[in-house]
Amino acid sequence: MCGIAGYFNIQHDQEKSLHLLERMIWPLHHRGPDGFGFFQDKRAGLAHARLSIIDLEGGWQPIHNEDKTLWIIFNGEIFNYPELRRQLISRGHRFTTHSDTEVILHLYEEKGERCLDDLNGQFAIAIYDQQKQELFLARDRMGIRPLFYSFHNGRFYFASEIKSIFSADPGIPRQINREVIQEIFTFWSPAGTETVFEDVEQLDPGCWLKIDNQGRVEQHQYWQIPFGTATQSTATEAELAEQLRELLIDSTRLRLRADVPVGAYLSGGLDSSTITSLIKHFTDNELKTFSVTFSDKVYDEQQEQQEMVDFLQTDHHSIRCTYDSIGRAFPDVIRHTETPILRTAPTPLYLLSSLVRKHDYKVVLTGEGADEILGGYDIFKEAKVRAFIAGQADSSCRPFLLKRLYPYLTLSPSKSAEYARRFFDTDASVDDIFYGHRPRWKTTSGTHLFLRDDLVENPGQTPLDKLENIWQNRLQDMDFFSRTQFLESRLLLGNYLLCSQGDRMAMAHSVEGRFPFLDHRVVEFACTIPPHLRMKALNEKNILKKSMVDLLPAGIVKRKKQPYMAPDILSFFGDNTPEYIEYYLSEQKIKESGLFKHKAVERLLTKCRKKSRQGFRENMAFVGILSTQILYDTFVDNFQVDMPEKLKNIKVVNDCVMILNREKQWLKP
Repeated sequence: MCGIAGYFNIQHDQEKSLHLLERMIWPLHHRGPDGFGFFQDKRAGLAHARLSIIDLEGGWQPIHNEDKTLWIIFNGEIFNYPELRRQLISRGHRFTTHSDTEVILHLYEEKGERCLDDLNGQFAIAIYDQQKQELFLARDRMGIRPLFYSFHNGRFYFASEIKSIFSADPGIPRQINREVIQEIFTFWSPAGTETVFEDVEQLDPGCWLKIDNQGRVEQHQYWQIPFGTATQSTATEAELAEQLRELLIDSTRLRLRADVPVGAYLSGGLDSSTITSLIKHFTDNELKTFSVTFSDKVYDEQQEQQEMVDFLQTDHHSIRCTYDSIGRAFPDVIRHTETPILRTAPTPLYLLSSLVRKHDYKVVLTGEGADEILGGYDIFKEAKVRAFIAGQADSSCRPFLLKRLYPYLTLSPSKSAEYARRFFDTDASVDDIFYGHRPRWKTTSGTHLFLRDDLVENPGQTPLDKLENIWQNRLQDMDFFSRTQFLESRLLLGNYLLCSQGDRMAMAHSVEGRFPFLDHRVVEFACTIPPHLRMKALNEKNILKKSMVDLLPAGIVKRKKQPYMAPDILSFFGDNTPEYIEYYLSEQKIKESGLFKHKAVERLLTKCRKKSRQGFRENMAFVGILSTQILYDTFVDNFQVDMPEKLKNIKVVNDCVMILNREKQWLKP
């Protein structure tokens, strides 16, 4: 696991600039604190910050092929690399390391971009063909690892994080993309490949990009989540459960491959409990687990966590999150997310990864992805209930069905049948491609009243228009349940959870998260489960529960899902309101960013000071506004890169590669 960055000179060569690569890689040192590596010629430059997990001594990057015509930098892991390496050796390839990185390079040498089909992993890859003078970038199927890029003054820049691109050249504009702000305040994430910063895009999950020596850009999608296109299985529930279990056992085993200890997150829910149980029962890995507890009992799952710890006898460690600890850490969280967020949920995970690192662990397995691919979210229940009600208009069960939703929420929209009716009423038919998401987006769009009028009264396309243009053809032939799962997987999982909560919060403390549920074989299998069996009636993750019934306590299997959440407004008002609130939300700073109505923000602040437990809209609006203001101040108003002395006046090994490890010794890769 690492950080990567680099540039490609379009249509012309320029003088080598090692200092440029230094400026780009240093902001990523949290992703790779174990050392730095560089390659450059007059056309391209590659930089790498290493978190050593595989082949600790030999896996330094950049890595080249036998004749030094191909150079690679790589962020992530290829879990099936030993098998691929043996195949490549049998076909005559010669290796100089035992790393998974070199496996990718030899596969690319043999198959070109088709090598991606062979990889089981989570990755962002950059390969420079020095002979052809072309650059190849690729991102894993589910978008677990980030990869951003931008064009400026005849150069193409790319990096694991946007701050690296901004560090490359002070002339690169750092401006907020106002359309994307509106999208985030609707969907929680950008609708497409654009980021919150103008002219900075991300490579889509399951895509590759190539730039040739004439500056021509080619993009291609090599994989897509096959909801709606996969042939539905005719197997029985028991057979499906057994198949899923076997896949998850293998996926978990693969993700334990490392030359360092591997731990696991344990939330007390079904997903993380599944992974820890599989580790315990089907591997000989030492099981050390980590979890978050909350001082606010509304969010706390300590009892369930302890039940699993006792059941599996794990070596367990936890960190307790209070309102104060969340409020204190929030600005640092936004510096790492590099995007506005509408809930504080990433913050406890940021604190949790610091606990993992304090125990000298670099790798943890987590349960992300199970809800999206196996039918676990309440939004899927909502869609089923609404579809039933629409087809059974005279049914006396309607109020009772609504009241079965969200029993864990203090302020549930289904507590009152009339309120629930208004909450879920969207006038959308089941054939509407956004049927499952309309109620949620309607609620989130309530935050638009805080946006400046010129943001929401844009004569161009609305966020929903844009989303429809992107996904209309892909979604129109799916059943409503699969459509809802697909959108949740691409928007919430891909653009929010895996980025803001997954990669960024773990890598902020140099910890790599691995996700057994997001093995592409597991995802492809999940798409073959008939929709009525993914969620049987209102029983979420039906097949997963059946697959784990003999490996988990009955209370964990039967427990109704409680989504991971954290206190929002409560974390910022009370006895210890952070001093930065007055700074970021002052009239001056609100006017400087030019994104929000100051009077509306001031009214919200007044409400929060009087009563810090507010409703959905107020919580989302407050966190969204605050995170956007922090983002603007950090990356637009006051962005700077403080280069340490140890990366100045360095020398180059072999005229092209330099690596500095933690002992400050020069090493050859």
